[in-house]
Amino acid sequence: MKTALLSIGALLAAAAPALAQGPTDPQIAAIVVAANQVDIDAGRMAVARTKDAGVKAFAQQMITDHSAVNAAATKLVTRLHVTPEPNATSKQLTDGGVANRKHLEPLRGAAFDKAYIDNEVAYHQAVLDAIDKTLIPNAKNAELKALLEQTRPAIAAHLEHAKQLQASHK
Repeated sequence: MKTALLSIGALLAAAAPALAQGPTDPQIAAIVVAANQVDIDAGRMAVARTKDAGVKAFAQQMITDHSAVNAAATKLVTRLHVTPEPNATSKQLTDGGVANRKHLEPLRGAAFDKAYIDNEVAYHQAVLDAIDKTLIPNAKNAELKALLEQTRPAIAAHLEHAKQLQASHK
């Protein structure tokens, strides 16, 4: 079951070789939007499902923070006249998000909380790896690169917060 929980992180990691070939700025924009939307959707599900105050607060933070990044990214690409270009990685992320929510759907209580948090740890680690190894190095537009660099500390903080929750939900 743990393998299924890590499906989104595994998809992002599996996409790394394709990303390593150098995504374009429009492709990076689509990846950013997809990655944030996946976590927004999972967060909404967790807010609606969990009874655990810590998990609920974390999930709400994911909704708030990732919505803000998507708003900033949308504003930036609109101003730059860049149209996000859907690609294999953005599609894998979106499909992985759907699969994760489908996996979480039948779970309740502590089982749901554990599965949600375990996935958040794996997902945020995979996103950090993609930001560091692929997205920032390949971003050509200075403002897009700056947005990724400004977002990185929040993703790292999300990972640490998720790890703390994970330790308390074993």
